[in-house]
Amino acid sequence: MDKPIAPRPYPPSLPMRIAPPGACDTHAHMLGGPNDFPLWQGRVESPDPEMNFDGWLSQYKSHLQALGCTRGVIVHSIFYGSDNSVTVEAVRRLGDNFRGIGLLPDGADETAVKQFADWRMVGVRLNYVHGGILSWQGAKEMAPVLADYGLHIQMLMHAHIHMHEIFNSIPHLPVPVCFDHIGWPDLKLGSMHEGIEGLCRLLESGKVWVKLSALYRLANNPYTETDEIVARLVKANPERCLWGSDWPHIMLNGAEMPKSGDMLDTFFRVVSNEAERYRILVSNPVEFYRFETT
Repeated sequence: MDKPIAPRPYPPSLPMRIAPPGACDTHAHMLGGPNDFPLWQGRVESPDPEMNFDGWLSQYKSHLQALGCTRGVIVHSIFYGSDNSVTVEAVRRLGDNFRGIGLLPDGADETAVKQFADWRMVGVRLNYVHGGILSWQGAKEMAPVLADYGLHIQMLMHAHIHMHEIFNSIPHLPVPVCFDHIGWPDLKLGSMHEGIEGLCRLLESGKVWVKLSALYRLANNPYTETDEIVARLVKANPERCLWGSDWPHIMLNGAEMPKSGDMLDTFFRVVSNEAERYRILVSNPVEFYRFETT
């Protein structure tokens, strides 16, 4: 059966203020054409068949240039299941200022983890929201091997649903956990919900990281409904916050297609301290993803 076609993102738009030199967009996905990389049969959408891998790569570079970002992290899309080749090839083609987050299944062995590290993959993704091939139990069992090769666990979860399931285990893991999309909370519950409280406590401990990304999935532009939660997370520990665009915004599920510049403008609006802005956009990604500095 044919899958719905994911809409293309808007052309890159300039923010009111570009990111500082060395800034990193820590969350984007790479896609390919229908014959470039094998698609997963269980996906719910397909990439635009009229765009090939080179076209997506060119658009991604334009997206970064508009924002002022010179570093990036490519997060493997569930469109491609456990075949990480589209992400591996993107990281290879983009060069040393780029890293990857990939998918490994429960029970993946040391050989697979070592191969990830050789590909400049720095983490494995666990998707509690959409499902996938890695479970929380599998991630915990894999963590010692991930630690041996300098990889971390990246998790997409709903803080208001899943935090109580994972909170007590995280401090005992030998690797950090990075949460996508401000923990994807239910905004109707407010910023003091126990899921956000738990996330703030973990941030304060320095054990986890959080991406200030994909606010458009939670609220409409100008995304003011997310300001209070973003501010709480930054206050909890600005040294463990990252920023990401979630380009090219696949699997919208009713959310409005965002513009790149608007998302960076939102970050600057909420995070007004210059030192914190620099730390989140530049210094934190250098530390967490082990980028070289000149």
